[in-house]
Amino acid sequence: MCKRDGRKFFLSNNLKLATSLSLDGVYLPSFNKSLSFINTKIKKKFIIIGSAHSVPEIRIKEKQGVVAIFISPIFKTKKNKEFLGPIRFNLLSLITERKIIALGGIKVKNLNRLRSTKAYGFAGISYFENDDKIET
Repeated sequence: MCKRDGRKFFLSNNLKLATSLSLDGVYLPSFNKSLSFINTKIKKKFIIIGSAHSVPEIRIKEKQGVVAIFISPIFKTKKNKEFLGPIRFNLLSLITERKIIALGGIKVKNLNRLRSTKAYGFAGISYFENDDKIET
């Protein structure tokens, strides 16, 4: 279905299964600190993405070969009252050459604050569930 619709298919936290199924890529969560797969044969167009919350986690994601890193939470969320904010988010994004994706607490009311960051893009669940989005 993903191939038919021109969408990428990423599997979470299972590189071996993702490569054996010839998927488009794998997502490595922040708690996955394994470097054991570094020498695994991976097809050229296979994409590895990951998430991080701190400098040490960003360094691990770089060693894992990710092309993009989700850094979170940038804003306050229901689950997490502690958040980075745009300034600390930007400071974390400056330490890597990887594409940085903002995640966490993104709503219409903080889109202008999001635009002030060095984020390559953003992802979120609640943002896309709301009906009160503005035209961008």
